[in-house]
Amino acid sequence: MPFIELGDSIPPNTAHAVSVSLPTWKSNVGYEEGESWVVDNMTTGYPRFFIHRSIQAFATDIVAKHGRTGLTAVLFPSRRAAQRCVAFIRDKAPPSVHADLTLLHLVLDPARKTPDTLHSTTLAISAVLCSQDAFPFAKQYWQHSGDGVSSRRAEFCHGLFRDGMLVLENRTPSPPLSQQRKVHRGPRRYQRGSSIDGINGFNGAHHATTTPDAATDENADSIESTRFLEERFGRNLDVSLVDNAKSAIKRRIAGVLTSDLDLSTKSLPTMDSNARGVSNLKEDDIYLVPCGMNAIFTTHQAMLHIHASEPRESINFGFPYVDTLKILQKFGPGAVFYGRGNAADLDDLEHRLKNGQKFQALFCEFPGNPLLSCPDLARIRQLADAYGFAVVVDETVGNFINVNVLPFADVVVSSLTKIFSGDCNVMGGSIVLNPGGQYYQSLKSALAEVFEDTYWVEDVMFMERNSRDFKTRIDRVNANAETICEVLDAHPLVTKVYYPKYNDSRPNYEACRLPGGGYGGLLSCTLQTKAQTIAFYDALETAKGPSLGTNFTLTSPYVILAHYQELDWAASLGVEPNLLRISVGLEENLRGVFTRALEAAGACEA
Repeated sequence: MPFIELGDSIPPNTAHAVSVSLPTWKSNVGYEEGESWVVDNMTTGYPRFFIHRSIQAFATDIVAKHGRTGLTAVLFPSRRAAQRCVAFIRDKAPPSVHADLTLLHLVLDPARKTPDTLHSTTLAISAVLCSQDAFPFAKQYWQHSGDGVSSRRAEFCHGLFRDGMLVLENRTPSPPLSQQRKVHRGPRRYQRGSSIDGINGFNGAHHATTTPDAATDENADSIESTRFLEERFGRNLDVSLVDNAKSAIKRRIAGVLTSDLDLSTKSLPTMDSNARGVSNLKEDDIYLVPCGMNAIFTTHQAMLHIHASEPRESINFGFPYVDTLKILQKFGPGAVFYGRGNAADLDDLEHRLKNGQKFQALFCEFPGNPLLSCPDLARIRQLADAYGFAVVVDETVGNFINVNVLPFADVVVSSLTKIFSGDCNVMGGSIVLNPGGQYYQSLKSALAEVFEDTYWVEDVMFMERNSRDFKTRIDRVNANAETICEVLDAHPLVTKVYYPKYNDSRPNYEACRLPGGGYGGLLSCTLQTKAQTIAFYDALETAKGPSLGTNFTLTSPYVILAHYQELDWAASLGVEPNLLRISVGLEENLRGVFTRALEAAGACEA
């Protein structure tokens, strides 16, 4: 991939890109330190950490119309999601910031006709209006839960709002904004606080900043988005086919749909009764959510609902993706954390269980991120059956083309944003229930209460089209990843390669690996010195930024980005500060790309 300038979207010129370019080691540190030369040049960011500028523009207009000076708005796709945000702020923030909390619900004007392709209930936005002091807590909820509004939904609904079609529920509609005073659109650039909670170093005032050229930017975004649609697909997406698109995605996740599909067909392939290695898996056992973290959050909410009368702690097993642990710690009675996820940790867990301690669920990743180690799912399953807790496995990194973890789990969650999509331009997540699991009926009942279908129709259509060649892409990514591992493992400057095929936990991976399955497209490595690591990273001719699972190779100093405020803590669990994480793509000649970067690393010590 050609060099991408600092702060530009990855992929370039993509209105709803999921990643952003941080092309040098120094720029990653500058990002974490909030240095202006980095943050002032960032046009976008990972959607749960940055609030997309189209969402900020909509929020600014809502405050201008229905709020007052000094307030900011955080947008959600449903009233219940917004209510959870308000409850979180009241629970976590000082009482002094509670007074300004306001929840607004915007709905389609009953006097207006609903667009033919959309149901009126999807055309609603809930806004939490809060002070600048409360905003960092609202931002925490946004980041942890994945409940925030999609940027595509925000763009669409913002247009309705400007035209006076989206109004306060039970209120007389006002004239459209075009007939009111001109309101500039919200900020063009983004800033951020700490890498974990968005509090330390956060300047909340930026969220209400206005720019005179933002309206022009918004029009350009709309034109660019339309152009992308036409170039990528040859025509605009037909959202009237969204129900079939959801079914196609679910069948693809179940492994029963591997070929291209005409969504206009009246009947989709029948679900195989033995899909994913379990009996009686049905389409309605698969739930689609707006992002992978929301799959974990929703599953946790369901488990809290099941154990409402007898609250129990959860277990985070293995080095965690940051927000998974935050969800378990901040929502409900808390969590026991096993940071290494090894046999000794399982021994300790078994000791706790034998002494009568009860848990609601164990959450783990397979493999883990960024060390690519794999928990012993067979032993975990035995303990869960014996002591009555649910097993929730995040298979995002392994993916279901390579491994089958559902027989060991009660729930399998995944971020579809990653390799399932590959194009790095749309978010999504999934929840799969094991119909043979001990918690199946309880989970079905709980999800009937806590699950909301808030996956925006345009995002569904992008995800369905992006995922059509998922299986063939995985095969090529697997091969490329093994090639890179061979290059790195053979080089004297590389001290460690982390990959399921190379790790001590490989037997645990093999127990779940499918016939023909590979070892995945994610790997990490460390070099002898920090100077060598920096030289290697800066010279590497790949895209460089957050996220993983893209069709192009994407590299990041993962520990710097995810754990900058807690590097010593990460190191105590075997995750070195200078570790590099490499998400492998479909390119050719990656061997040469990594060989040249290693040569640069060697030269820096000469």
